[in-house]
Amino acid sequence: MIRAVGKAVSAVGRLVAANVRSRGFRKFRKSKLALTAAAAIAAYVGVGIAIFFGLVTREEAFERVGPDSVPGFDALQPAERRFNNVDFQLTLVERALKQQDKARALAEIRLGRRRVAQVPVEELKARVEAVVELAEELEGSKDLDREPKLLPKVAEMEARCARLWEPLKGWDAWSQRLKLLLGTDRQGRSILLRAVYAIKIALQIGIVVGACSVILGSLLGAAAAFYGGWVDHLVQWLYSTLSSVPYLVLLSVLVFMFQGSAIEQTLVPIYAAFGLTFWIGPCRVIRGEVLKIKQLDYVQAATALGQRRWLILLKHVLPNASHLMLVQFSLLFIAAIKSEVLLTFLGLGVKHEPSWGIMISQSEQEVVNGFFWQIGAATVVMFGLVLAFNIFTDALQDALDPKHIA
Repeated sequence: MIRAVGKAVSAVGRLVAANVRSRGFRKFRKSKLALTAAAAIAAYVGVGIAIFFGLVTREEAFERVGPDSVPGFDALQPAERRFNNVDFQLTLVERALKQQDKARALAEIRLGRRRVAQVPVEELKARVEAVVELAEELEGSKDLDREPKLLPKVAEMEARCARLWEPLKGWDAWSQRLKLLLGTDRQGRSILLRAVYAIKIALQIGIVVGACSVILGSLLGAAAAFYGGWVDHLVQWLYSTLSSVPYLVLLSVLVFMFQGSAIEQTLVPIYAAFGLTFWIGPCRVIRGEVLKIKQLDYVQAATALGQRRWLILLKHVLPNASHLMLVQFSLLFIAAIKSEVLLTFLGLGVKHEPSWGIMISQSEQEVVNGFFWQIGAATVVMFGLVLAFNIFTDALQDALDPKHIA
């Protein structure tokens, strides 16, 4: 078994090396746009690998780092919103000061890198009272946004509130600013960290689904075309039946089948749902290509020499359809990511991991209130990956398709 796997890996390596040295790839390397797209994809993959090794953890993506719905890039908020942000921080400290073990309660307060000021409890209480005094004065206003004369007092209240927290220095200060760069969502979590962490989820889904679908579809399509007869009829019946079911309905049913199971909280339902439907495209493409290849002289010669048919298929036929397999993988990679976002938005996809679909779904109420930072961040990061892969796929098809090679 190990020897067979080793041979398969070696064959894939030789296949990739042959394509890289081909005339088509030399043409690909001459396209500046394609190389730029490849560099962007490499950057996304690098970020995904770094996240896999702990650059951003799942706990950090769910950690509260500040008040709710804070805009990014330190954008100035309305006075009422600034008052609410101070009130939120004040409530955290006041609640801890009411506990029996005040020191422990205060030590447990976390807002990203921010910690409560390390001062005696009595002094901290005095700082809290200073904030409360000014807050009570501002509470008499019906609408702070319509009273510009009160803005200096709002700024003073924010300054007093800042004294409740330990000053950040060095790496802690830089890390906190980075977490708040794109603001926070309705639960006070860093939008930037969630958008970046979602790259790992997207790459996982794209790579696993794309690879599995291309391998399954290519093997079935090649077998159907090469052997013909009942094998071809069975494969055609299978993908014709699946194709007749509406795409979203089929995906939804497949995902729904896993609800209540032990693997519901994982990405396995997504892999299974996409893998069982996305293989149809590669199957059709490879089947059509193998129908042409099996009529070529070298295949006929290998058959006449008595080589086993499955060996001819794997050694002589499939390698000559490898360019289509690479193109199909890049297409399915993006299709899987976009489908995951759609299913997650509908509540059938990723559930307990930060993903772009969840961010877009959770930003519905924020958009109603005029807060676009979360949906904007998820859309921009996803748009960059999808655009880069679309450009890359077009260039790859032009480079590897024999009809396009000049």
